[in-house]
Amino acid sequence: MATQQHNLARQRRRAFIGATSGHLIEWYDYGVYGFLAVYIGQAFFVSDDPATSLLSSFAAFALSFFIRPLGGLFFGPLADKIGRRKTLITVLFMMAGSTCLLGLLPTYASIGIAAPILLVLIRCVQGFSAGGEIGTITSFISEYAGPGRRGFSTCWLMVTAVLGLVLGGAVANGMTWVLGAETMQAGGWRIPFLIAGPMGLISMYIRLKLEDSPEFLALQKAGETSKAPLREVWQWKRAITLVFFIITLHSSIFYLVLTFASTYMSRILKFDSGTTLFYVFIASLSAALVMPLGGAFTDKYGRKPFLMVVGVLATLAMYWFFKSAPDATPATFFLPLMAVAITFGLYASSTYATMSELLPTRIRSTGIAVAYNVPVAVFGGSAPFISTWLIQQTGDITSPWYFYIGTGVMSLIALTALRKEDFVAGSGAVQARSKTCEGAQDFV
Repeated sequence: MATQQHNLARQRRRAFIGATSGHLIEWYDYGVYGFLAVYIGQAFFVSDDPATSLLSSFAAFALSFFIRPLGGLFFGPLADKIGRRKTLITVLFMMAGSTCLLGLLPTYASIGIAAPILLVLIRCVQGFSAGGEIGTITSFISEYAGPGRRGFSTCWLMVTAVLGLVLGGAVANGMTWVLGAETMQAGGWRIPFLIAGPMGLISMYIRLKLEDSPEFLALQKAGETSKAPLREVWQWKRAITLVFFIITLHSSIFYLVLTFASTYMSRILKFDSGTTLFYVFIASLSAALVMPLGGAFTDKYGRKPFLMVVGVLATLAMYWFFKSAPDATPATFFLPLMAVAITFGLYASSTYATMSELLPTRIRSTGIAVAYNVPVAVFGGSAPFISTWLIQQTGDITSPWYFYIGTGVMSLIALTALRKEDFVAGSGAVQARSKTCEGAQDFV
């Protein structure tokens, strides 16, 4: 018995390392792109107005998110039919390869209009693969988690996402500091993307050695995997709707802290680059630091009350963030930024566990892919673009608060509607309204 438990613990550690190492690459790419958007905009979207180039660059960034639901619709059902492991290997190959390829693209000066078209196509491949990653990896980790540990276990996916963005930002900004803006614009921006190649090979090696999740293997052994998960998932319309709206706030505040805040402080508030970089890193690392605390807390005391309280605080923090911007100095802006960062970390600590527990094992990957990717596209990836557009149209630097407060209100309404009986997997049992694989219960 002790040997069996030791082997299971070792499998869990290996699964955790393999899953998160690939997840790191996905978010490293988004971090690099977000911090180098100004150089990419000038290289691929030529305009006499720098703001227009930046807006175009953010539009390409947002477009990749609108492709994510398509990736989810393809890879989510695939993971529920053939397994999490094989799907994770496939999406990792696509993510790392496309990120590396972006660093090799010729610019507008070399091939004209074909350059931005190729950039958009590569961003679409990245979005397509990322859309398949999230449902699969969340299911994989939650199914490997021990009893009562889904919050703590899945929160590390969010920690990895934040650290990937921080790593991308550190590489991008570090190179800018070493090489200078002119050298970066001349081609130095390529190097951070090319680094994804060897990172991907290492992660691929790790993932190839993984075993599939015990819950899925039990379903597979019993012949109870879903034959048509995309059709079956619509039997869970309430769960899909709840996940969609709970993730709305998660999405917007994530990209506020980790993508748009940098541009906002440097371009709008005119903070110097050193201050902006330091603030974003402190905010990001602070958010990552509190995530395990939030995940462990909700494992013990429940998801809904915690998420509702933190959701209210996060919504108020975003309002404070933008309303404090006029005449802000680095000293006066630090507390609003940190309020948003901390509440983001606490809210995001338990959203992955929540959506895992709202859906049964046999269609979990598909359900998460469908319900998660759409709000991330609409309210997350497009957040920098919407924020920039609102400021440009209104001339009011506080105007993005309308968008962010709206996302908070939507999530709070969904959390209010959440009922105890909605948590089909909250106790660790693998449940379904149609077929149930009782053998999988032994692993959770």
